[in-house]
Amino acid sequence: MKKEIEIGGKTISFDTETFAQQATASVMVRSGETMVLTTLVFGKELENRQDFLPLTVEYREHISAAGKFPGGFFKREGRPTEKEVLTCRLIDRTIRPLFPKTLNREIQVCSFVFSFNPEVEPDMLAVLGASAAVTLGPIKAKDVVAGVRVGLVDGQLVVNPSVTDLQKSELSLVVMAGTESLLMLEGSARNLPEDRVLEAVGFGEQEARKIVQFFKDEFMPEKSALPEPEKQPWEDTVISILDSRFGEVTRYAQKVERAAFFEGIRQEVLAAVGPEVAPKEVQGVFERELRTRVRRQILTSRVRMDGRQATQLRPISCQVGILPRVHGSALFRRGETQALALITLGTWADEQRIEGLLEETRKRFTLHYNFPPFSVGETRPMRGPGRREIGHGAMAERALNYSLPDEAEFPYTIRIVSDILESHGSSSMASVCAGSLGMMDAGVPVKEAMGGVALGMIKEGEDYLILTDIAGEEDHYGDMDLKIAGTRNGITSIQMDVKTTQLSYEMLRQAFLQSRDARGQILDVMTATLPTHRPQLSPYAPRIETLKIPVDKIGAVIGPGGKNIRRITEDTGAQIEIDDDGSVQIISKDDASREKAILIIRGMTEEPQVGQIYRNVKVSRILSFGAMVEYLPGQEGLVHVSELDHRYVSKVEDIAKVGDTMDVKIVGIDDQHRVNLSRKALMEVPPGLDKENSSAQQARGPRRERSDFSGRQSGRPQPKLTHRAFRSGPGKDKQR
Repeated sequence: MKKEIEIGGKTISFDTETFAQQATASVMVRSGETMVLTTLVFGKELENRQDFLPLTVEYREHISAAGKFPGGFFKREGRPTEKEVLTCRLIDRTIRPLFPKTLNREIQVCSFVFSFNPEVEPDMLAVLGASAAVTLGPIKAKDVVAGVRVGLVDGQLVVNPSVTDLQKSELSLVVMAGTESLLMLEGSARNLPEDRVLEAVGFGEQEARKIVQFFKDEFMPEKSALPEPEKQPWEDTVISILDSRFGEVTRYAQKVERAAFFEGIRQEVLAAVGPEVAPKEVQGVFERELRTRVRRQILTSRVRMDGRQATQLRPISCQVGILPRVHGSALFRRGETQALALITLGTWADEQRIEGLLEETRKRFTLHYNFPPFSVGETRPMRGPGRREIGHGAMAERALNYSLPDEAEFPYTIRIVSDILESHGSSSMASVCAGSLGMMDAGVPVKEAMGGVALGMIKEGEDYLILTDIAGEEDHYGDMDLKIAGTRNGITSIQMDVKTTQLSYEMLRQAFLQSRDARGQILDVMTATLPTHRPQLSPYAPRIETLKIPVDKIGAVIGPGGKNIRRITEDTGAQIEIDDDGSVQIISKDDASREKAILIIRGMTEEPQVGQIYRNVKVSRILSFGAMVEYLPGQEGLVHVSELDHRYVSKVEDIAKVGDTMDVKIVGIDDQHRVNLSRKALMEVPPGLDKENSSAQQARGPRRERSDFSGRQSGRPQPKLTHRAFRSGPGKDKQR
């Protein structure tokens, strides 16, 4: 069965019968020439009940889909790229809330990009494929979901913009919606005000609903809901103990204290129920009942677990420059969440090169987020970044990317490492704040300081409460996790997940306004700590200067086998990096070596002009008919014997020797770009030797030409000396 829908002037087709028919459901989604296959498979019922939904999501981009070979030795795709991991998270966050919590079967969703048009991003097709597969599957989901990407191009909102349009768009926002509610937001903006982003959300929701209705009409078979598990007699014991003890929670304002209090109740419940009931069964009921009471407590009292009001921030403190050897550092604390940011400045060589379906690109700014187990008082193996760490780091990176100076102004590669030292909610937003302060401490001329905050919501019936700066329990037991980062005036990054199908547009607007107010308060504290970026870089950071040379001069600077560039490095101590467009970075720890390298490179690439004067140039070689001088680094010219002095010169060595210096002037450039220089043009005519006598003196002997290697005139044509011959070594300037 193949069905089509037109969204934003583009046709999206869904083929559910041609591919992978042994899967529970399979959908090949196509837009233009980009095709993505998504499959859904339900495994067998698990013997032991899990305390989480056993869903795994995989997304892979076959490089062959773009008609390319993978890079590297093995010529095979390896571990998932960061983009693939982020797309996995996008799919997972879209469909996970749709499954009933009582479902105890392994579920796997796999998406593969099999054909790729560089103008059509495949990630949204994978998300739509997963949504369609869940709709087709045998389990009745909570809702039908679909989504679009919204761009803002030339002031106009665009649905599913092309890759070219997305590059110039002021907004890239994924909007996922169900039948009646928004379900997920993900994206970045170029400091857009809240009202403009909300307008984009409404526009995207409207377009997504068209696809939701399309799924309902075309792909929704009759399904029965899973039966609710029967209530067990021992559940009354859990409820009774919780009711008798929960009121004491107001005594404990700190996370560790509350965690110990709840653990004590849990142990009391397990002891009361007895060993006849599996602890996991008891834990599931305990968590369900605890969630109900936490939510009821907050909604009834309008006071949160730690005693704050709904819009109140936790205490904030900031420190900068606390790590002496790094290029910049900042410690940001909000309540019991603490992030330490380390800033490293590098050169073009430190840029991340990204190979994927598109052409290879370079990335000059990276934020890496680490979440070690001690940050939440736990122990677990540390085996590299997981999907959560990659996702949180990407969001913070998107937020800070807007504040970066242009490369022409600040030609550095920038890396931020954010280590979460304590976590009790909103650690990704703490990374934004710490990263912004850290860059200012490093002397990065950022456009503006950036802050971020997470908001939540608790809703029961018609009653709801939007919570600013959510802590761990409010995230875990609440209905929404909305993270917004940006400046005082606009949004640069946004991410939202909800656990309810009752989030209205007005609720979202209220959350946006609370976020803006909270962001201003956070930025006040940050500005008081460090008002602007430091005027100088760390003494341990490299000093970089960038200049531009003609592309056809790149080879001259590099030299055969890199000879010239190695010589510059050896002579000056500066590191040289050259890009294909003629941009050159000169890197050194001190100004003197950098300036010396700049002078050499400019000299090697300067175009000589007749009339230019060069002072104190060094004689590099002596020929029978003149002296070769290096008038610019790497560039030689000839001072003919007749141009050495106003008087007659019978032997070049009488005037110049190798290593001597002289002032010269360009008097001619021949058709082979050989430069003729004159020493006498800058000398006064000696007393008693007028111009006529000077000419007579020169006439006493024949003028020796470049082509007369031996200094003798010959009646027959002489071999022509090429520019290459003038660059030959000693002993090779005689005619054979």
